[in-house]
Amino acid sequence: MIKNILVTGANGQLGQCLRAIRGNYKGLSFFFASHEDVDITSHEDVGTSLTMYSIDVIVNVAAYTNVDRAEDDAYTAERVNVCGPKVLAIEAEKCGAEFIHISTDYVFDGDGYKPYKEDDRTRPVTAYGITKLRGEENALYLCSKTIVIRTSWLYSEYGRNFAKTILGLALTRGEFSVVHDQMGSPTYAGDLADAIIKIIKTKDKKYGEIYNYSNEGECTWFDFANEIVKNADIQSTICPVASVDYPTRAKRPYYSVLSKEKIKKVFGINILEWEEALKKNFSYISDAVTSEK
Repeated sequence: MIKNILVTGANGQLGQCLRAIRGNYKGLSFFFASHEDVDITSHEDVGTSLTMYSIDVIVNVAAYTNVDRAEDDAYTAERVNVCGPKVLAIEAEKCGAEFIHISTDYVFDGDGYKPYKEDDRTRPVTAYGITKLRGEENALYLCSKTIVIRTSWLYSEYGRNFAKTILGLALTRGEFSVVHDQMGSPTYAGDLADAIIKIIKTKDKKYGEIYNYSNEGECTWFDFANEIVKNADIQSTICPVASVDYPTRAKRPYYSVLSKEKIKKVFGINILEWEEALKKNFSYISDAVTSEK
């Protein structure tokens, strides 16, 4: 039996990665919806789409992800990150659909010193993190078939992201600066997309659960930038800079590494080290940056 899957936020990095790999999996029929196609804050829009396409699974990758702007645009951040998951969860529950909701490491305060587990205390310190946590809570409370996946430092060949920005800088500047005192784990969006589909195809799974997913290992933004330039084989100097010398509107977590033990154990997912994932997919990122110039 074919499963019908609605992907919201289809024009984002993860949505486009899901679109790119959908042909690799049999028994799944995908319907991709941008915010122009389906307003996730509208019960009528969502309900109509679920009925029209006989949706079995909703994958919500729609999010307001501008961390700094969220501090001053609380209305939009709340509408997308809180109200959207609420409406999707309610409508999913009505038709018995599964609901896979993507969240973030920003639900933690970033003051830890060891990888965050799913049941560690949440304490978001930014408007973005607060709205994403409330979105998680809505999803879990309002739909009995919800699974939440938290991720971090997402990059790919699509849209705007750190990897493409750094490669662009390396190609056009001889020297630039990157923060060296924030630690996390990069996540290639295509790897996360594969993990999502594996979860969808898993039978008899337990709902009401939260899972972490990123590539393995940890690094600073400075380390990540150097690895990008190394893969590009470009002569460019990257200068380390402290967070205090690079102020941002929203506070960035100093440590946001996520433990992946739970998702590996439950779903048998093999996760690449972040350096390996970057190297494996670097040609896609390089081609994208070149084509956009």
